[in-house]
Amino acid sequence: MKTTTPHSIATVLAGIGLAALVAGCGALPDKPARTTLYDFGPGLAATTPAAGAPAPAALPTLALAEIDANTRLDGTQILYRLGYADANELRPYGQSRWSQAPAQLLRQRLRDTLAERRTVLGPEESATIARSKGEVPDTLRISLDEFSHYFDSASSSAGLVRLRATLIRGTTGGDRVLGQKTFTVRRPAPSADAPGGVKALAAASDAAVAEVAQWMDQLQQQQPRQ
Repeated sequence: MKTTTPHSIATVLAGIGLAALVAGCGALPDKPARTTLYDFGPGLAATTPAAGAPAPAALPTLALAEIDANTRLDGTQILYRLGYADANELRPYGQSRWSQAPAQLLRQRLRDTLAERRTVLGPEESATIARSKGEVPDTLRISLDEFSHYFDSASSSAGLVRLRATLIRGTTGGDRVLGQKTFTVRRPAPSADAPGGVKALAAASDAAVAEVAQWMDQLQQQQPRQ
């Protein structure tokens, strides 16, 4: 009968342990994927007027309120809808997020655009001027109702932005609504994924901002301050 020595037992146990270690390493989960953050990009450079061309006339000072948003848009998830399956369900992309809530990104873009031709104040700045100078600028309020990557089919999608703009004029007799309008803008997505949705939503947001600015300028020209 062959005698098993302590040395041989140790060798066998070491071999079993090594095999278990190798098997265990193979079962370890993969390193979690890093979340990708997106915003609207740096924005378009301001257009330089041609030599000799008159600069655009400055417009009245404006107060820009914080943007109200649907509660589902309070977070930083990038949301999409499968319109061809269930348009009522909002779904988040797993490893992709906005750097800020969509309402904050939209307000920053809107303020930058409006500030090209006028002074744009926040709510606190506007209140300070009203107290110190007795001047109450018109206030623009925005409600963001939809902000999603919308799929008409598995191969066709767009960035969908819907918002409601209200321009309010403060007077000694109280606030007066100069106008209110809903803007719905779609821009095609270059790909059926989170990066494609981001590009489409950024383009749709820029288009919506341009439409709001044009609408507001027309309102203030039609109803100038006395």
